[in-house]
Amino acid sequence: MSEQSSDSSSRAHPSPLVLPVGFRPQDVPVVAVDDALPVVPGAEQTLAALRARFASRPVWTPEWVNESSAGAGMRITPVRAAVLVPIVGHAQPTVLLTQRAAALRKHSGQIAFPGGRIDPGDVSAEAAALREAQEEIGLAPRRVEVLGELPSYVTGSGFEVVPVVGLVPPGLALHANPGEVDDIFEVPLAYLLNPANHRHQRYRQGEVSREWLSMPYQDAAGGERYIWGATASILRNFYRFMQAPRPAAMPPLDSTMD
Repeated sequence: MSEQSSDSSSRAHPSPLVLPVGFRPQDVPVVAVDDALPVVPGAEQTLAALRARFASRPVWTPEWVNESSAGAGMRITPVRAAVLVPIVGHAQPTVLLTQRAAALRKHSGQIAFPGGRIDPGDVSAEAAALREAQEEIGLAPRRVEVLGELPSYVTGSGFEVVPVVGLVPPGLALHANPGEVDDIFEVPLAYLLNPANHRHQRYRQGEVSREWLSMPYQDAAGGERYIWGATASILRNFYRFMQAPRPAAMPPLDSTMD
């Protein structure tokens, strides 16, 4: 699931932005790169460390919670949706992403997580994310070790997306649903958690301006995987979650106390 632009909740909600035909977000000027922010240490990116972090969650604040034209300014209740953030358990973990089918009416060709709206039959956001992942890429729910959820993100198209983070084993035989997905690929987790790869891009149209995050990745074949919008915002929040200090360890219980 991916959207066209993102913005921090602290920014105002300006007038709607109409993108021109043939608009390419990757051609928009880069106004900042976050290479001054700390990198998540490699020791914090192991599968054991990921499990421990979700088991004892830090106190932190998500940075990107809604698209610029959404959030508090919306006059309708957003549709609940969920995506799976699948972390593949290689020795150096990766994040599994999809490229949406070119034939789709909305957001065709964009990089996204497997996911979609929460149906009435889904008992939770987790259930919806797992169901959608199975439908889109053939990932069986039993192969996913769910770690937990990240804060929801409201898209400009009216969806409140709950990211569900899970571990999946490497080497699974996944199959893209041709009606929804053109490609399935992986990006190193270390790349996505390195803020030096997080770019801010700003697009102006008259008096209206929008800013979004992007994390362009060069794959092994030399092609660019342009990760941006809602997908990049969720990954940025994941970075903040991983970078936040761990809570102080609880002291052992005194057996002499009631």
